[in-house]
Amino acid sequence: MDKIRLGIIGFGGMGRFHAANLLGGKVARCELVAACDPVAASLEKFPQLHGFATPGDLFAAQDVDAVLIATPHYAHTTIGIAALEAGLHVLVEKPVSVHRADARRLIAAHRDRRQVFAAMFNQRTDPFYQAIRRLVQGGELGAVRRVSWTITNWFRTHAYYGLGGWRATWAGEGGGVLLNQCPHNLDLFQWIFGMPRRVTGHCTFGRYHDIEVEDDVTAYFEYPDGCHATFIASTGEAPGTNRLEIAAERGRLVYEDDRIAWLRNQTPGGEFSRSSPDPFGRPDTEIVPVPADGHGGQHVAILQNFVDAILDGVPLIAPAEEGIHSVELANAILLSAWTGSRAVELPVDGAVYERELAKKIADSKPNPVRAASPAADLKKSVA
Repeated sequence: MDKIRLGIIGFGGMGRFHAANLLGGKVARCELVAACDPVAASLEKFPQLHGFATPGDLFAAQDVDAVLIATPHYAHTTIGIAALEAGLHVLVEKPVSVHRADARRLIAAHRDRRQVFAAMFNQRTDPFYQAIRRLVQGGELGAVRRVSWTITNWFRTHAYYGLGGWRATWAGEGGGVLLNQCPHNLDLFQWIFGMPRRVTGHCTFGRYHDIEVEDDVTAYFEYPDGCHATFIASTGEAPGTNRLEIAAERGRLVYEDDRIAWLRNQTPGGEFSRSSPDPFGRPDTEIVPVPADGHGGQHVAILQNFVDAILDGVPLIAPAEEGIHSVELANAILLSAWTGSRAVELPVDGAVYERELAKKIADSKPNPVRAASPAADLKKSVA
């Protein structure tokens, strides 16, 4: 095989975005040949592709070697399992599933390791985050004591939530800012710092928008080594902030406005410095440049890596199995908020979370702007 025949399942905004990149020749050795969506009008602008109404029809046609799943969230699990069982290579959009129990079901379906199974965590290609990860995991910062990430520049208007009936509902999307905007940030958090042992979440549901899911979040993470972290996110602040601050033995590192600033302690561990002119013995510091150029290949880079993994066996940037971690962090924050902001121990009990989510779904109301639910249509099509 010298080329991958790819099909995209779900031709909403992200599906069309990926299609444009592929048809524009931005991914080498990959030919987009098929499109799948239950809404025929979604495929009309792509007459050069073989169109399918259901994933089952696409799989039966045997026209593709791999699929990219860009449907509403709940269908990631059902379609992903069906695609793996059909023997296809699979790339799934974030989040890999809505909740931990579903993520485990999806991962368990990946039994044939010859099949490449990846997730669209494109922020892992960003040189800024790659540089921060190297400093943390390589030990150059020393032990990390505290992390604070404020990521409130996800501003969305109310009209945004009316773009689809599945959006901003428990039944259609399974959450708000944590399940839609922040899977990337939660993935980066665990990718850089690892998973905490305990999570406490404070969420406001519909604080800024007429929606039933969370649009404002403050979470507290506790790590086994004593490090603690805060994670703050919102879709209601403008212009908002994106600031990651790390306090470690070797000083303070801040990433903000496309710049990494490391103020490094000259005395390791922040120990008392007899030579320091500071009256309290605080160590002397120095500014250490941390270069990073641009934001990497993003979605195209993940797609290219997916193709290269299939054809050449190169390691994946974002194996789908790692997608369970960001799902679990989102679940833990919401479960804590639902239970009076009590601390939640990790790993999250997937059955407990699934039951609590089912209660929310039972009371869920259709999006008042657009009541159609493509997620439900796609789930039925695989059954």
